[in-house]
Amino acid sequence: MNRKGFTLVELIIVIAIVAILAGAIFVAIDPARRLHETRNARRSSDVSTILDAIKKHQADNNGDYHANVAAVNDGDIWQIGTAGTGCDRDCAGDSTEDACVDLSGLGANYLATVPEDPKTGSATTTGYALHLEDEGTVKVIACDAEGEGAGGGGVAPDISIKR
Repeated sequence: MNRKGFTLVELIIVIAIVAILAGAIFVAIDPARRLHETRNARRSSDVSTILDAIKKHQADNNGDYHANVAAVNDGDIWQIGTAGTGCDRDCAGDSTEDACVDLSGLGANYLATVPEDPKTGSATTTGYALHLEDEGTVKVIACDAEGEGAGGGGVAPDISIKR
């Protein structure tokens, strides 16, 4: 009786080849880097959303900023969030104020919910900051952008928009 099939050695060789190819593809894809890029893309979108909401509110109110935005000192960087204290951490190379600036009062027509950093944000400290510049422009900054290196430790991109 002559039976056809694969031998154990042939199966082990095929499994080893598939494992080597899978490992090579996994390294080439670099999932950790893709996660950093995905979170940075979300941060970029959130920064744009926040600035659009501030500017739309300003346009609908005869050029006046929302009261919470207007209370921000020119030249200072304020983290966005609901916390009254504890917002004085480093953001974009500058010290922030102790209190956060609360944008939740903009209203659902402008900003349904205040975005939070996908890795470190919360409602109290979102991980985004607001900077009123001397010439009257508003700059929104992502505080915790991740670099492309292992663990996000490479040079982080500047994720900010100003108008």
